[in-house]
Amino acid sequence: MSNQFPKLHNAMWPGLVGKGPDSEPPLDLDTMLDLTARAEVNGVKFDGVDIFLFEPHISIDITDDDLQRVAEKIAARGFVVGSVVAPVWPPTGGGSAMGSDEERKLFVQQVLKACHIGSRLRQLGVRPYGLIRIDSAAGVETWSQDPEDNTRRIAQTFREAADVAESFGERLAAEGEICWGGMHSWSEMVRLLELTGRPKSVGFQADMAHTLLYTLGYNARPEDRLVPADFDWEPEALDEALRTLTAALRPWTMDFHVAQNDATVHGTGSHDKTGRHCQVNDPNGKLDIAHHAGFWLRNEQGALTKAARHICWDGCMFPNSVMMNQQTWNDILAAMVSVREAHGWSEGAAKAAPTTPVQQPAAARKPAGEVQSTRKVRTKPAPGTAAKSAVKAKPAPTAKAAPKSSKSTKPAKSTKSAKAARQASAKVKAKAKPARKPKAKPKSKPKRKPTRAKGKVPAKVRAKLRTKPKARRKAPARGPAKKGVRKAVRKGARR
Repeated sequence: MSNQFPKLHNAMWPGLVGKGPDSEPPLDLDTMLDLTARAEVNGVKFDGVDIFLFEPHISIDITDDDLQRVAEKIAARGFVVGSVVAPVWPPTGGGSAMGSDEERKLFVQQVLKACHIGSRLRQLGVRPYGLIRIDSAAGVETWSQDPEDNTRRIAQTFREAADVAESFGERLAAEGEICWGGMHSWSEMVRLLELTGRPKSVGFQADMAHTLLYTLGYNARPEDRLVPADFDWEPEALDEALRTLTAALRPWTMDFHVAQNDATVHGTGSHDKTGRHCQVNDPNGKLDIAHHAGFWLRNEQGALTKAARHICWDGCMFPNSVMMNQQTWNDILAAMVSVREAHGWSEGAAKAAPTTPVQQPAAARKPAGEVQSTRKVRTKPAPGTAAKSAVKAKPAPTAKAAPKSSKSTKPAKSTKSAKAARQASAKVKAKAKPARKPKAKPKSKPKRKPTRAKGKVPAKVRAKLRTKPKARRKAPARGPAKKGVRKAVRKGARR
């Protein structure tokens, strides 16, 4: 049986990145969705898409109504949304993470807006997993003017952004590229993440194309080069370099991009030069995609990390002629399938659809109980599909009801011998389920005794039980009480 996880996603931003007035026109969201939806390899299709919050795709200031229409558009093609790219750069309304206080404030504000949109997509039921993608939004040359202070300021900004993300139940993934100051080499990336110090909220997004250039030491100190000086793409030397690289960054990795690279840098439009994304079958590509993806998706002992429930293809700055060719996306999907078959896994029917467990935490950690109650509602109309919902809801008295607890199985339908066990634990049962054990509650509900045993209780005692509450309420009215009240009291009380 084919592996179910990680889910296979396609990035929508290649229709935007590197496009514009000084390059080619962008490809709209509908076009990118359609190209993705038509891709198919031996009956396998993409499971979802990762999105960029930038026009003309999706405005960072989109209204809830418009966002719902976008969600419906994505779901109509059978997709879900995974990770979301926050437009943190100055040209897109953000600011440098190491800039002035005002610039840093704009950076965090864009993260807040992205988290809101990501949270809404969860609530709309189309985003079962994924993170918010960020970077330093600063150039390497500017960073190098004061490396220590600039990295410290980036870390401070990331912590402030993490506070925002946590309030939405989101996590942030910083994508390392040679063009982003403070993130341009593997050692500086590790240093920044350690200085940020929020491993549960701020992690690393590994792109196979960009991290390949980490091993070559582009834009970095000579000691950051991980391959030998005379390196000529010997497979063993590359594997050893990737082994060192991933040992340092894999523990921080939360999101993963499958990509191909020819070991050159490239930039189009307003985008800085960075690792060139190549087509999967490019003869100059340096990566064995399925093999080298394993360095990120498996730990040093070869066990799957399962750190990401989806992986995404990233192929920025392809010419439009390449992107409009449907075979391009079929080839990409085939490469993604090969990665999943080599490093994926399957889960039981109860976990195969992650939409329910991850869809709810849009309100940040509190609604754990709400997730369970929602599942109970979902299990009602489909008892035959209890495999999915019975994990936490346990609605049907089938095999799931047995392990609920020993308390529920012991006093179930039993014979006379079981009555002794009930009586022995009567006090415990009375506290746990008072409604079903009226005998254990004669004091709290005194009316039940006379109604069940009227013939055995003396009439005077019954009268006392009936009138005693009234006498207490009227107790202050002794002596000069009103005639009507005195008469009512005398009627049933013993003087």
